[in-house]
Amino acid sequence: MKLLLPLFTLAAVGCLLVTAAEATKKEVRGAPIQKLAPAAPTNAVPAATAAKAPTPGAVQKDGDFLVVGFDRLAGFVYDIPDDVPAPTNAPAKVVTPPKEQIPATVKAFDKQRVALKGFMLPLKVEGGLITELLIMRDQSMCCYGSVPKINEWVSVKMTGKGVKPIMDQAVTLYGKLHVGEIRENGYLVGIYQMDGERVAGPLDL
Repeated sequence: MKLLLPLFTLAAVGCLLVTAAEATKKEVRGAPIQKLAPAAPTNAVPAATAAKAPTPGAVQKDGDFLVVGFDRLAGFVYDIPDDVPAPTNAPAKVVTPPKEQIPATVKAFDKQRVALKGFMLPLKVEGGLITELLIMRDQSMCCYGSVPKINEWVSVKMTGKGVKPIMDQAVTLYGKLHVGEIRENGYLVGIYQMDGERVAGPLDL
């Protein structure tokens, strides 16, 4: 229809020109024809409405743990700043604190015991048990090597002896969640940490 409208417009202009040329040869009788107001285009596109992500419902509980999913933890955009730590012998500079990007609704889970569903990526194994791992939103990093967004994974350190590896299947990890920017040597390395207590699974996300 976008192509048809200009064609219709050109055809209408051509007809008006021909009519005007013929009118100069004939005597005008009666009142002159009133100029018609241009018709509104029938293929006008309605104003686009901004698509909104579905809002997570009320927080459920699993015993003493709040059930938290990545629909909440990754439900916002986090722009990673360009961190360039200054040399240690450089003069001190006044640094403007970074703008808070983590929503208050997510900050509310800080230091709360939560149950988080995701996929396990072992980082440290001792005696056949995993003591440090990442719990991720999907398997893209495990299977395809793609880098997830900073709010799509949680760094976990188990508080006990560790857990058995459960790969390629969704699990639920229970523990205390810490929400906030994590920096090492001046660089931002994450925004979520967890003191892991136990793992249950596999479960469907």
